[in-house]
Amino acid sequence: MSHLRVLFIGGTGIISTACSREALRQGMRVAVLNRGETQHRPVPDGVEVLRADVRDADAVRAALGSREFDVVANFLNFTPDQVQQDLDLFAGRTWQYVFISSASAYQTPPTHLPVTESTPLRNPYWEYSRNKIACEDLLVRAYREHGFPMTIVRPSHTYDPTLVPFDGGWTVVERMRQGREVVVPGDGNSLWTLTHHEDFARAFVGLLGRHAAIGEAFHITSDEALTWNEIYTAMADAAGVEPRLVHITSDAIAAADPDVGAGLLGDKSISMVFDNSKVKGLVPGWAAQVPFRHGAREIVDWHDEEDARRVVDGRLDALFDALIAAYRPRPLR
Repeated sequence: MSHLRVLFIGGTGIISTACSREALRQGMRVAVLNRGETQHRPVPDGVEVLRADVRDADAVRAALGSREFDVVANFLNFTPDQVQQDLDLFAGRTWQYVFISSASAYQTPPTHLPVTESTPLRNPYWEYSRNKIACEDLLVRAYREHGFPMTIVRPSHTYDPTLVPFDGGWTVVERMRQGREVVVPGDGNSLWTLTHHEDFARAFVGLLGRHAAIGEAFHITSDEALTWNEIYTAMADAAGVEPRLVHITSDAIAAADPDVGAGLLGDKSISMVFDNSKVKGLVPGWAAQVPFRHGAREIVDWHDEEDARRVVDGRLDALFDALIAAYRPRPLR
Protein backbone atom coordinates (compact mmCIF):
# COMPACT_ATOMS: atom_id res chain seq x y z
CA MET A 1 0.00 0.00 0.00
CA SER A 2 1.56 3.27 -1.11
CA HIS A 3 2.05 6.36 1.07
CA LEU A 4 2.34 4.36 4.29
CA ARG A 5 4.71 5.86 6.84
CA VAL A 6 7.02 2.97 7.66
CA LEU A 7 9.78 2.67 10.27
CA PHE A 8 12.23 -0.19 9.94
CA ILE A 9 14.35 -0.76 13.04
CA GLY A 10 17.60 -2.08 11.62
CA GLY A 11 17.22 -1.44 7.94
CA THR A 12 20.68 -2.50 6.73
CA GLY A 13 20.57 -6.27 7.18
CA ILE A 14 20.12 -9.04 4.64
CA ILE A 15 16.35 -8.94 4.93
CA SER A 16 15.70 -5.36 5.95
CA THR A 17 17.72 -3.70 3.18
CA ALA A 18 15.69 -5.53 0.54
CA CYS A 19 12.49 -4.62 2.40
CA SER A 20 13.49 -0.94 2.46
CA ARG A 21 14.08 -0.96 -1.30
CA GLU A 22 10.80 -2.73 -1.99
CA ALA A 23 8.82 -0.41 0.28
CA LEU A 24 10.29 2.59 -1.54
CA ARG A 25 9.46 1.00 -4.89
CA GLN A 26 5.85 0.67 -3.77
CA GLY A 27 5.68 4.36 -2.84
CA MET A 28 5.96 4.09 0.94
CA ARG A 29 7.67 6.73 3.07
CA VAL A 30 10.48 4.77 4.69
CA ALA A 31 12.59 5.64 7.70
CA VAL A 32 15.20 3.39 9.29
CA LEU A 33 16.46 3.54 12.85
CA ASN A 34 19.93 2.19 13.57
CA ARG A 35 23.42 3.15 14.75
CA GLY A 36 24.64 3.83 11.22
CA GLU A 37 27.20 1.03 11.27
CA THR A 38 27.02 -0.97 8.04
CA GLN A 39 29.71 -2.26 5.72
CA HIS A 40 28.09 -4.01 2.79
CA ARG A 41 24.54 -2.65 2.62
CA PRO A 42 24.18 1.13 2.49
CA VAL A 43 20.79 2.65 3.20
CA PRO A 44 18.91 3.03 -0.11
CA ASP A 45 18.53 6.53 -1.52
CA GLY A 46 15.23 8.04 -0.46
CA VAL A 47 15.20 6.46 3.00
CA GLU A 48 15.21 8.76 6.03
CA VAL A 49 17.85 7.75 8.57
CA LEU A 50 17.33 8.11 12.32
CA ARG A 51 20.35 7.46 14.51
CA ALA A 52 20.14 5.70 17.87
CA ASP A 53 21.30 2.58 19.65
CA VAL A 54 18.14 0.47 19.49
CA ARG A 55 19.01 -1.10 22.86
CA ASP A 56 18.88 2.33 24.53
CA ALA A 57 15.20 3.15 25.03
CA ASP A 58 15.89 6.77 25.97
CA ALA A 59 18.01 7.27 22.84
CA VAL A 60 15.26 5.75 20.68
CA ARG A 61 12.64 8.04 22.27
CA ALA A 62 14.86 11.04 21.62
CA ALA A 63 15.39 10.04 17.98
CA LEU A 64 11.67 9.49 17.38
CA GLY A 65 10.34 12.48 19.29
CA SER A 66 6.56 12.57 19.02
CA ARG A 67 6.40 10.90 15.60
CA GLU A 68 3.94 8.16 14.79
CA PHE A 69 4.09 5.58 12.02
CA ASP A 70 1.58 3.48 10.15
CA VAL A 71 3.95 0.51 10.41
CA VAL A 72 6.89 -0.26 12.68
CA ALA A 73 8.92 -3.37 11.81
CA ASN A 74 11.75 -4.46 14.08
CA PHE A 75 14.41 -6.65 12.47
CA LEU A 76 16.68 -6.63 15.54
CA ASN A 77 14.63 -8.15 18.36
CA PHE A 78 15.77 -11.52 19.65
CA THR A 79 14.68 -11.68 23.31
CA PRO A 80 11.46 -10.90 25.21
CA ASP A 81 12.96 -7.92 27.04
CA GLN A 82 13.78 -6.32 23.69
CA VAL A 83 10.19 -6.88 22.52
CA GLN A 84 8.89 -5.44 25.77
CA GLN A 85 10.86 -2.27 25.08
CA ASP A 86 9.01 -1.94 21.78
CA LEU A 87 5.66 -2.59 23.45
CA ASP A 88 6.40 0.27 25.82
CA LEU A 89 7.66 2.53 23.02
CA PHE A 90 5.09 1.96 20.29
CA ALA A 91 1.77 1.20 22.00
CA GLY A 92 -0.55 3.87 20.63
CA ARG A 93 2.07 5.13 18.14
CA THR A 94 1.64 2.68 15.26
CA TRP A 95 -1.21 1.05 13.39
CA GLN A 96 0.82 -2.16 12.82
CA TYR A 97 3.88 -3.59 14.53
CA VAL A 98 5.78 -6.37 12.73
CA PHE A 99 8.06 -8.76 14.59
CA ILE A 100 10.62 -10.78 12.66
CA SER A 101 10.62 -14.23 14.21
CA SER A 102 12.12 -17.37 12.68
CA ALA A 103 10.86 -20.54 11.02
CA SER A 104 13.29 -22.37 13.31
CA ALA A 105 10.71 -21.73 16.05
CA TYR A 106 8.47 -24.41 14.55
CA GLN A 107 8.26 -27.86 16.08
CA THR A 108 11.68 -29.47 15.66
CA PRO A 109 11.58 -32.02 14.16
CA PRO A 110 8.12 -31.44 12.67
CA THR A 111 5.66 -34.32 12.84
CA HIS A 112 4.09 -33.27 9.52
CA LEU A 113 5.33 -31.69 6.30
CA PRO A 114 4.83 -29.24 4.79
CA VAL A 115 5.02 -26.86 7.72
CA THR A 116 2.11 -24.44 8.03
CA GLU A 117 1.57 -21.51 10.38
CA SER A 118 -0.48 -23.81 12.61
CA THR A 119 2.49 -26.13 13.16
CA PRO A 120 3.30 -25.96 16.90
CA LEU A 121 6.22 -23.86 18.09
CA ARG A 122 8.81 -25.94 19.92
CA ASN A 123 12.57 -26.19 19.53
CA PRO A 124 14.36 -27.87 22.44
CA TYR A 125 17.74 -27.74 20.67
CA TRP A 126 18.46 -24.08 19.98
CA GLU A 127 18.25 -21.19 22.43
CA TYR A 128 17.91 -18.67 19.60
CA SER A 129 14.66 -20.34 18.55
CA ARG A 130 13.33 -20.63 22.08
CA ASN A 131 13.90 -16.91 22.57
CA LYS A 132 11.99 -16.16 19.37
CA ILE A 133 9.11 -18.32 20.66
CA ALA A 134 9.11 -16.39 23.93
CA CYS A 135 9.00 -13.14 21.97
CA GLU A 136 6.01 -14.39 20.01
CA ASP A 137 4.26 -15.45 23.23
CA LEU A 138 4.69 -11.96 24.63
CA LEU A 139 3.27 -10.33 21.50
CA VAL A 140 0.31 -12.71 21.28
CA ARG A 141 -0.54 -11.92 24.89
CA ALA A 142 -0.29 -8.18 24.20
CA TYR A 143 -2.61 -8.58 21.23
CA ARG A 144 -5.15 -10.67 23.13
CA GLU A 145 -5.19 -8.61 26.29
CA HIS A 146 -4.60 -5.09 24.99
CA GLY A 147 -5.21 -5.19 21.24
CA PHE A 148 -1.60 -4.39 20.41
CA PRO A 149 -1.62 -4.51 16.57
CA MET A 150 1.11 -7.04 15.96
CA THR A 151 1.99 -9.19 12.96
CA ILE A 152 4.55 -12.01 13.19
CA VAL A 153 6.71 -12.97 10.21
CA ARG A 154 8.88 -16.10 10.19
CA PRO A 155 11.70 -16.21 7.62
CA SER A 156 13.68 -19.36 6.89
CA HIS A 157 17.32 -18.99 5.81
CA THR A 158 16.91 -15.86 3.75
CA TYR A 159 20.09 -14.92 1.88
CA ASP A 160 21.57 -12.16 -0.25
CA PRO A 161 24.83 -12.11 -2.25
CA THR A 162 26.87 -11.56 0.93
CA LEU A 163 25.73 -14.78 2.63
CA VAL A 164 27.22 -18.19 1.86
CA PRO A 165 24.61 -20.61 3.27
CA PHE A 166 27.01 -22.88 5.14
CA ASP A 167 28.50 -22.87 8.60
CA GLY A 168 31.93 -21.49 7.85
CA GLY A 169 30.70 -19.22 5.07
CA TRP A 170 33.27 -18.61 2.35
CA THR A 171 35.64 -21.06 4.04
CA VAL A 172 33.63 -23.90 2.50
CA VAL A 173 33.79 -22.44 -1.01
CA GLU A 174 37.50 -21.79 -0.69
CA ARG A 175 38.05 -25.41 0.30
CA MET A 176 36.13 -26.47 -2.79
CA ARG A 177 38.26 -24.26 -5.02
CA GLN A 178 41.40 -25.74 -3.48
CA GLY A 179 40.16 -29.23 -4.30
CA ARG A 180 39.78 -30.09 -0.62
CA GLU A 181 36.95 -32.07 0.91
CA VAL A 182 34.05 -30.30 2.60
CA VAL A 183 31.84 -31.45 5.46
CA VAL A 184 28.15 -32.05 4.72
CA PRO A 185 25.98 -32.73 7.79
CA GLY A 186 24.19 -36.07 7.79
CA ASP A 187 23.74 -37.90 4.51
CA GLY A 188 23.07 -34.65 2.68
CA ASN A 189 19.57 -35.74 1.66
CA SER A 190 17.49 -33.76 4.13
CA LEU A 191 15.46 -31.02 2.44
CA TRP A 192 16.18 -27.37 3.06
CA THR A 193 14.54 -24.12 1.95
CA LEU A 194 16.63 -21.11 0.95
CA THR A 195 14.85 -17.84 0.17
CA HIS A 196 16.29 -14.96 -1.85
CA HIS A 197 16.01 -11.67 0.02
CA GLU A 198 14.20 -9.92 -2.83
CA ASP A 199 11.55 -12.65 -2.94
CA PHE A 200 11.08 -12.30 0.81
CA ALA A 201 10.81 -8.52 0.58
CA ARG A 202 8.01 -8.55 -1.98
CA ALA A 203 5.82 -10.70 0.27
CA PHE A 204 6.82 -8.87 3.45
CA VAL A 205 6.00 -5.43 2.10
CA GLY A 206 2.74 -6.84 0.78
CA LEU A 207 1.68 -7.53 4.38
CA LEU A 208 2.23 -3.94 5.51
CA GLY A 209 -0.89 -1.90 6.11
CA ARG A 210 -3.22 -4.88 5.70
CA HIS A 211 -5.88 -5.22 8.37
CA ALA A 212 -6.12 -8.97 7.74
CA ALA A 213 -2.47 -9.34 8.85
CA ILE A 214 -3.09 -7.95 12.35
CA GLY A 215 -2.91 -10.61 15.04
CA GLU A 216 -1.61 -13.16 12.53
CA ALA A 217 1.62 -15.04 11.87
CA PHE A 218 3.07 -15.78 8.43
CA HIS A 219 6.13 -17.55 7.18
CA ILE A 220 7.67 -16.28 3.96
CA THR A 221 9.86 -18.80 2.16
CA SER A 222 10.67 -20.13 -1.25
CA ASP A 223 8.69 -23.10 -2.55
CA GLU A 224 11.97 -24.67 -3.75
CA ALA A 225 13.18 -27.39 -1.40
CA LEU A 226 16.69 -28.71 -2.11
CA THR A 227 18.78 -31.38 -0.48
CA TRP A 228 21.99 -30.22 1.14
CA ASN A 229 23.89 -32.24 -1.46
CA GLU A 230 22.17 -30.14 -4.13
CA ILE A 231 22.93 -26.90 -2.27
CA TYR A 232 26.64 -27.74 -1.95
CA THR A 233 26.73 -28.77 -5.60
CA ALA A 234 25.02 -25.54 -6.71
CA MET A 235 27.64 -23.49 -4.85
CA ALA A 236 30.44 -25.59 -6.34
CA ASP A 237 29.01 -25.13 -9.84
CA ALA A 238 28.84 -21.37 -9.29
CA ALA A 239 32.47 -21.44 -8.11
CA GLY A 240 33.52 -23.43 -11.18
CA VAL A 241 34.61 -26.61 -9.40
CA GLU A 242 33.54 -30.17 -8.63
CA PRO A 243 32.72 -30.66 -4.94
CA ARG A 244 34.27 -33.39 -2.81
CA LEU A 245 31.63 -34.07 -0.17
CA VAL A 246 32.24 -35.94 3.09
CA HIS A 247 29.09 -36.78 5.05
CA ILE A 248 29.37 -36.58 8.83
CA THR A 249 26.52 -36.90 11.31
CA SER A 250 25.21 -33.72 12.90
CA ASP A 251 25.68 -35.33 16.32
CA ALA A 252 29.40 -35.79 15.61
CA ILE A 253 29.73 -32.20 14.45
CA ALA A 254 27.87 -30.97 17.54
CA ALA A 255 30.16 -32.99 19.79
CA ALA A 256 33.18 -31.34 18.19
CA ASP A 257 31.70 -27.83 18.17
CA PRO A 258 28.55 -27.20 20.26
CA ASP A 259 27.98 -23.75 18.75
CA VAL A 260 27.84 -25.09 15.20
CA GLY A 261 25.95 -28.11 16.45
CA ALA A 262 23.14 -26.07 18.02
CA GLY A 263 22.22 -24.61 14.65
CA LEU A 264 22.42 -28.03 13.01
CA LEU A 265 20.41 -30.02 15.54
CA GLY A 266 17.96 -27.18 16.10
CA ASP A 267 17.53 -26.20 12.47
CA LYS A 268 19.57 -27.18 9.43
CA SER A 269 19.80 -30.96 9.84
CA ILE A 270 16.02 -31.39 9.76
CA SER A 271 13.99 -31.43 6.56
CA MET A 272 11.88 -28.28 6.36
CA VAL A 273 9.36 -27.74 3.57
CA PHE A 274 6.81 -24.94 3.85
CA ASP A 275 3.28 -24.32 2.68
CA ASN A 276 3.10 -20.63 1.74
CA SER A 277 -0.63 -20.58 1.02
CA LYS A 278 -1.41 -18.15 3.83
CA VAL A 279 0.86 -15.33 2.69
CA LYS A 280 -0.02 -15.97 -0.94
CA GLY A 281 -3.67 -15.57 -0.05
CA LEU A 282 -3.07 -12.12 1.43
CA VAL A 283 -0.47 -10.88 -1.09
CA PRO A 284 -2.05 -11.62 -4.49
CA GLY A 285 0.33 -12.72 -7.19
CA TRP A 286 3.28 -13.29 -4.89
CA ALA A 287 5.51 -16.30 -5.40
CA ALA A 288 9.22 -16.73 -4.90
CA GLN A 289 10.95 -16.38 -8.27
CA VAL A 290 14.72 -16.75 -7.73
CA PRO A 291 15.97 -20.36 -7.82
CA PHE A 292 19.02 -21.05 -5.71
CA ARG A 293 21.20 -21.87 -8.72
CA HIS A 294 20.84 -18.18 -9.67
CA GLY A 295 21.35 -17.04 -6.09
CA ALA A 296 24.51 -19.15 -5.82
CA ARG A 297 26.01 -17.32 -8.80
CA GLU A 298 25.17 -13.98 -7.18
CA ILE A 299 26.92 -15.09 -3.99
CA VAL A 300 30.10 -16.22 -5.75
CA ASP A 301 30.19 -13.16 -8.03
CA TRP A 302 29.85 -10.80 -5.07
CA HIS A 303 32.67 -12.49 -3.15
CA ASP A 304 34.89 -12.54 -6.22
CA GLU A 305 34.55 -8.80 -6.74
CA GLU A 306 36.92 -8.01 -3.86
CA ASP A 307 39.65 -10.09 -2.25
CA ALA A 308 38.68 -8.81 1.21
CA ARG A 309 35.26 -10.42 0.94
CA ARG A 310 36.67 -13.93 0.65
CA VAL A 311 37.32 -14.47 4.33
CA VAL A 312 38.50 -17.88 5.54
CA ASP A 313 37.75 -18.79 9.14
CA GLY A 314 40.90 -20.56 10.32
CA ARG A 315 39.21 -22.15 13.33
CA LEU A 316 36.40 -23.69 11.30
CA ASP A 317 38.81 -24.69 8.54
CA ALA A 318 40.79 -26.67 11.12
CA LEU A 319 37.56 -28.10 12.57
CA PHE A 320 36.56 -29.38 9.13
CA ASP A 321 39.98 -30.99 8.67
CA ALA A 322 39.71 -32.70 12.06
CA LEU A 323 36.20 -33.97 11.40
CA ILE A 324 37.14 -35.32 7.98
CA ALA A 325 40.21 -37.04 9.37
CA ALA A 326 38.17 -38.65 12.13
CA TYR A 327 35.04 -39.62 10.19
CA ARG A 328 35.94 -40.02 6.51
CA PRO A 329 34.78 -43.49 5.43
CA ARG A 330 37.70 -45.88 5.20
CA PRO A 331 38.05 -48.01 2.05
CA LEU A 332 37.32 -51.69 2.49
CA ARG A 333 40.36 -53.97 2.37
